[in-house]
Amino acid sequence: MIVRSFNTRWLCGAVLALMLVVSFGIPVCAETGKPYTSLKLFVEVLEELEKNYVDEVDAETLIQNAIKGMVENLDPHSSFMPPEAFEDLQDDTKGEFSGIGIVITMKEGILTVVSPIEGTPAYAAGVFAGDIIVRIDGQSTKGMALWEAVSKMRGPRYEEVIITVIRENEPAPLEFSLKRDLIPMNSVRSAILKPGYGYLRVTNFRMNTHEEVQEHLEKLETDQQNLKGLVIDLRDNPGGLLDQAIKISDFFLDQGIIVSIKGRQEETAQAYKAHPGREDRKYPIVVLINGGSASASEIVAGALQDHSRALILGTTSFGKGSVQTVRPLKDGYGLKYTIARYYTPSGRSIQAKGIQPDIEVAYGMLETSSKKSSTFDRMLKEKDLQNSLASEETDDPATAEPPETSRQKQQQQETEQLHQDAQVRRALDILVSYGVFNKVNGN
Repeated sequence: MIVRSFNTRWLCGAVLALMLVVSFGIPVCAETGKPYTSLKLFVEVLEELEKNYVDEVDAETLIQNAIKGMVENLDPHSSFMPPEAFEDLQDDTKGEFSGIGIVITMKEGILTVVSPIEGTPAYAAGVFAGDIIVRIDGQSTKGMALWEAVSKMRGPRYEEVIITVIRENEPAPLEFSLKRDLIPMNSVRSAILKPGYGYLRVTNFRMNTHEEVQEHLEKLETDQQNLKGLVIDLRDNPGGLLDQAIKISDFFLDQGIIVSIKGRQEETAQAYKAHPGREDRKYPIVVLINGGSASASEIVAGALQDHSRALILGTTSFGKGSVQTVRPLKDGYGLKYTIARYYTPSGRSIQAKGIQPDIEVAYGMLETSSKKSSTFDRMLKEKDLQNSLASEETDDPATAEPPETSRQKQQQQETEQLHQDAQVRRALDILVSYGVFNKVNGN
């Protein structure tokens, strides 16, 4: 992430000079441009409210609210953060925190879910990307700052928070009662879909995600010495750190631009390039995306798509094509603001457009049996739960199932669930077909 510094003393000095002009008529500041006139007006309003508002007001709070409005009216991703919000932002990419597990944004002033985070209360309860949050614990979110909403949804583990959402094609608001839990820091998992074909799931881009990806890739490539194809799942991945997206893209590219960044200032312009890798990863790749794939996940998908390194499958991604920087301020405050737009290797800006899949496939679950089972038949039983207690009949060591066998069964269940996922299944079919056509053509 690019961080630029600038001198805030000028602004403080200008405000102080204008306060002197207003209060004492002393022409301290000689500049007469439009910004100076506006600052003078600001001080005049501040003084008027301090003196004559019906209730006593705190000048510091008024100034902070003015800064908040100034920054948040720029775009949905810029914000002025009080110390507690700034601390939470740093926890998002580093530490462990307790919450419900959703990434949110302000979309045209409306609190909107970018995506739920896999393995969290919100994900398990069925909160979807695109849901509009209208109330948190009964309080309307209208006019609520982004950091305030985040703060209300975080809290002590196992304590309940209720969110009310409006969802497209649902006639009435939906209410979710969620118990806060620790948000998982591990962002990568993998599986073998069938011999020779791997599956790599990346849920977000945190500080060490590229190291996790490398470990899982090496394991897949070792277990399947001749890896014939790979499915990279970036669905509902809300993004994260830019450098992680670049490093992960670099695993699969040997040359060329991964992403370029251009801002108003020339010094912000930068192009990040791929480097020849030590590993020979020539196997075909299918990348899965959907409307919850945003920011860093769009960088990866866009880079692999433009270099014809992967086929993109799913539905159009979120469309966040901007880069934010975070500037620490005094007294623990923070300023997050948009510094540049990023562009895919071919020069595409995906801002508000998203990555268009090469093959559009809607999400759905396939029926695995010719006889359609009932809802109750498909529900998980106690014995299916991880770490569930064994029945009394299996307490005998001679009949108890070894832990290794139990783990293998759990992995098998997870793989079977992936095979029921229509998008994963379509991706696997494409990879297998690619191998068949290569054989037909003598490659």
